[in-house]
Amino acid sequence: MNSNPFALWVYLSQQPLLWLTVTLFVYAAADALSQASGRHPFANPVFHSMWIVAVFLLLTGTSYTTYFSGAQFVHFLLGPATVALAVPLYENRRTVLGAIVPMLGALVVGCITAIVSVVVLAQAFGLPEKVTLSLTPKSVTAGVAMGISESLGADASLTAVSVVLTGIMGAIIVTPMMNRMRITDYRARGFAVGLASHGIGVARAFQVDAMAGVFAGIAMSLNALVTSLLVPIAVTLLVR
Repeated sequence: MNSNPFALWVYLSQQPLLWLTVTLFVYAAADALSQASGRHPFANPVFHSMWIVAVFLLLTGTSYTTYFSGAQFVHFLLGPATVALAVPLYENRRTVLGAIVPMLGALVVGCITAIVSVVVLAQAFGLPEKVTLSLTPKSVTAGVAMGISESLGADASLTAVSVVLTGIMGAIIVTPMMNRMRITDYRARGFAVGLASHGIGVARAFQVDAMAGVFAGIAMSLNALVTSLLVPIAVTLLVR
């Protein structure tokens, strides 16, 4: 028997099942805390799971590659989870069709605002062109955003980070901001957070109200399509 007290940890740390278990356990604990707080915006389970896992990896000296060998099973479920958003959309199709015109208007305005604002701010702070390009698709879901970033010759890793931060910030501030603005229509609240904060915002919307979640899912899907069309135009006009 190996007398090294860390031998068992060295063995376990290389097993994918360990990191899958850590991911699920941390999220379950963060979600329980969120429920206990009445789903307070600052108790967002995604945000707290992220920093807790990150600290754990730093303390144990574990590389992201090793961690992802287990966490990739959760990552795989993002696809089916996104497709599953079609179920509440179908169930509420009449409500959705009744608001199609204002939704399309909000989609165009919101998408253009998200792209132009980040480009203008990046240039105002003197950020390099490659960084600016990496930030332009920050408000769409990660898979699409990274594809857009790669097509522009930008840094897909930086894009992924900006997407996650945008989603978490949107999910945290949307409820207090909407309450302060006295916007009570959950269709508008959901569409706004889905448009600005993609999947993480959609998850937050479903926590607050089912109808908000439906419209957030629609906004996320449509914004991915429109952003992929408008970003190359914005890059040509504003950056290059």
